[in-house]
Amino acid sequence: MTDILQRRDHDGIATLTLNRPAARNALSLALMEALDAQLLAIGRDTSIHVVILAANGPAFCAGHDLREIRATPTRDAYEQVFATCSRLMLRMVRLPKPIIAQVHGVATAAGCQLVATADLAVAAESARFATPGVNIGLFCSTPMVALTRAVSHKASMEMLLTGELVPAHRARDLGLVNRVVPDTELAEATLALARQIADKSPLTVAIGKEAFYRQADMDIEAAYAYAAEVMTRNMLAHDAAEGIDAFLAKRAPVWAGR
Repeated sequence: MTDILQRRDHDGIATLTLNRPAARNALSLALMEALDAQLLAIGRDTSIHVVILAANGPAFCAGHDLREIRATPTRDAYEQVFATCSRLMLRMVRLPKPIIAQVHGVATAAGCQLVATADLAVAAESARFATPGVNIGLFCSTPMVALTRAVSHKASMEMLLTGELVPAHRARDLGLVNRVVPDTELAEATLALARQIADKSPLTVAIGKEAFYRQADMDIEAAYAYAAEVMTRNMLAHDAAEGIDAFLAKRAPVWAGR
């Protein structure tokens, strides 16, 4: 663990906190690598069922560290930054555990990408979101990948072309975040959601998350065929039998994660 990224585990929930407050948690190469490494470790940690992605300081994340990027203005350096970012986002999607973004302040550019990539997002009422790269001559092309998969094409194109800040309630209406809560209740509300999910069978949640993203890009016939196969495999799992038997017997299930 590094100073720029903090991790706290409690009751099956890992909270990863971006810790570059003076830089508004800009995604330096080191921060992206640290976050990727922690997600890789969490994916192998059977004690963790849910991840909360939070941040210290006045902002959630202001995007890439532009000062760092411009310090080495070479093609190789640029490729390294954006390849690392893409690897991190794919790690988030493929992690067999849900990730909840806990958003305060601003989430812009690659910071907005983090929110759009997370499986769920809870935002403070004062939070704002933007993909403002167009304002500085750098179109938010990698954030666009996540944004267009989270909100409609018209809404994402407006954000990408105008760079305007979107308030939290509008972000919820667009589907970028799930819930908007008073600023003072952000941590509590996010933790409550995480606990609700952490109580489920970790195997079932992992199966469901993988299936969700895989079927989303299939045509409807292929999606149903795939989903039927997934449900058959799920039904053969111990936790499915335990869950159904517990429901029928009106008792609480005891998950084994298999």
